[in-house]
Amino acid sequence: MSKEEQIGFHKGALSTLAKERIEMIKILQIVEQLMKIHLKALQDLGVDLTKEKSIEELTNEKK
Repeated sequence: MSKEEQIGFHKGALSTLAKERIEMIKILQIVEQLMKIHLKALQDLGVDLTKEKSIEELTNEKK
């Protein structure tokens, strides 16, 4: 592979990865919004989350 081809390959890879990173950030923002909605719903139902296990502990139990 020539130097120009290698440069093109790496530039293309970086471009693709940058776009994928943007999409991943969008997904994470949606997840955060959904988590906030569920947390608020639990608070509205009178659930004191400070007395419950943390979300991280709950997700680690499933592994």
